[in-house]
Amino acid sequence: MTDTKPVIEFENVNKTYSNGVVGLKDINLTINPGEFVVVVGLSGAGKSTLMRAVNKLHDVSSGDIRIDGQSITKARGKQLLHIRRQIGMIFQNFNLVKRATVLKNVLTGRVGFYPTWKMLFGLFSQEDKERAYAALKTVELEDKVYTRADQLSGGQQQRVSIARALTQSPRIILADEPIASLDPQTTKRVMDDLQRINREMGITVLINLHNVELAREYGTRIIGIRAGEKVFDGPVAQADDATMAQIYSGQEEEE
Repeated sequence: MTDTKPVIEFENVNKTYSNGVVGLKDINLTINPGEFVVVVGLSGAGKSTLMRAVNKLHDVSSGDIRIDGQSITKARGKQLLHIRRQIGMIFQNFNLVKRATVLKNVLTGRVGFYPTWKMLFGLFSQEDKERAYAALKTVELEDKVYTRADQLSGGQQQRVSIARALTQSPRIILADEPIASLDPQTTKRVMDDLQRINREMGITVLINLHNVELAREYGTRIIGIRAGEKVFDGPVAQADDATMAQIYSGQEEEE
């Protein structure tokens, strides 16, 4: 068996907010290419902090996070931009430009590949337009290319945000509570899309979920976070009811 270089590594990572709240406490974590990793825990346990630390939306207080062996913690300027190109991000609230077309929203996934002036004028290459269209085809929204984002349902908007992440050609997709505002039928559609992208394209998925059953159904591995600490890390098969109860035990903390 050949050695596989980790795609994400946390080494002794701590995060303490300015008000003294501990977001992450001594996190050590290795995620390999092609994994579908689900992070579970109470609201305020540190799931979003961990997620946003991966692409440096949150700075950490100490420790190091490496993407494909490169420290994103220490990265600045162009190096940070280049590392972030590898990481697609899907947000709970979609983060779309509501008045813009679906195509324009998906093309913003290429923002890290263009100088600012080209972005301002929407000067995308034909190759990138084709890449965006292919991403929309992956989530079966190619018929919505010229529809305004605010004319779509919540589930369709979230699938547009998946297409936007795919347009980056990322190695990693981060999904921070992507189904929190969706109904059960739409939830299944979004989760099926993410699972298919993971399996067929080999893109590593790191996702925060509240729903334990969905974590077991879609994940290959579950990480349990409680009060900023990693309290479980193992294959889905090991995440039995007793383990989940232990992850969720204790008082719920504020976000």
